[in-house]
Amino acid sequence: MRWGDLTKGKREAPEPLEGNVVATIAVGTIVWAVLFVAQLPFYSWYADHGHTRWLWSCAAGVGLGLLGLLIVRRREAAIRAARAADTPRETAPQE
Repeated sequence: MRWGDLTKGKREAPEPLEGNVVATIAVGTIVWAVLFVAQLPFYSWYADHGHTRWLWSCAAGVGLGLLGLLIVRRREAAIRAARAADTPRETAPQE
């Protein structure tokens, strides 16, 4: 079943949001890093109560955020390169 089947064509898909994706991912990665560092002093309590997954979830968030930054920066560079290749270059008039 597709979304179009549910709405029977009454709605159109909204335009995608455009924004600073690198900054968004960077902020999220920083939040995960802060949470990880804030929980480190309590590692023994987490271990005693079987909640170490909270700490490692934060570490995974940092790792995935860094991977996301790498992917998004490469994507934006590829988009910029494609736009530059599509734009006709002005040549200096030859005499």
